[in-house]
Amino acid sequence: MFLELKNINKSYGNKSNRIQVLKDINLSLDKGDFCVLLGPSGSGKSTLLNIIGGIDRSDSGEIIIDNEAMTAMSDRQLTAYRRRHLGYIFQSYNLIPNLTVRENIEVGAYLGRHPLSVDEMLSVLGLKDHERKLPNQLSGGQQQRTAIGRAIVKNPDILLCDEPTGALDYKTSKDILGLIETVNDHYGCTVIMVTHNDALKNMAHRVISLKDGTIRDNYLNASRMRARDLEW
Repeated sequence: MFLELKNINKSYGNKSNRIQVLKDINLSLDKGDFCVLLGPSGSGKSTLLNIIGGIDRSDSGEIIIDNEAMTAMSDRQLTAYRRRHLGYIFQSYNLIPNLTVRENIEVGAYLGRHPLSVDEMLSVLGLKDHERKLPNQLSGGQQQRTAIGRAIVKNPDILLCDEPTGALDYKTSKDILGLIETVNDHYGCTVIMVTHNDALKNMAHRVISLKDGTIRDNYLNASRMRARDLEW
């Protein structure tokens, strides 16, 4: 098993204001799985993604990635681990505004121990003709493609996607989902994608449904749909 979460709990607030966001979460993923975390706003899915990504820490429980216990790491060790092994794609693109498309992707390459080719990323993502443009000269879809390139070029073991199409129109959303699908197929990285869009569960290997901080459903898709065939 590549990723294991054991009895993960997370609360925010103090005493009478304390709210438990995650309650005894247990799950496991194999290397190369495409997993969708599905649920309404407030279900705990983004909190869970942030804990898996080491952005936030759980109150209790254990996370093991490739036989390394993340929960036992110091802050310094956790930072180094994130840089080596994890890639992030968010709804907000978080590009560096004074760097070109190529330079933004190169930032990701500098963080990886075995980075992929920046030129390959530009080609795969359809950004070769835009590589010298700054973020404010790009469409939303082009900015998200650049953000995907920055995350993938470091050659991460796990790609974490938090509502990656939330700010995009229907056609561009399907294009971006297709790129994430291609990354999973071609490079073999494990993908964990948070969404409230029920249709997206059909493209995943594994679907995990959350409600009120607990896992309500956890199953493998008998057959998957390609991103291009999804409708919502």
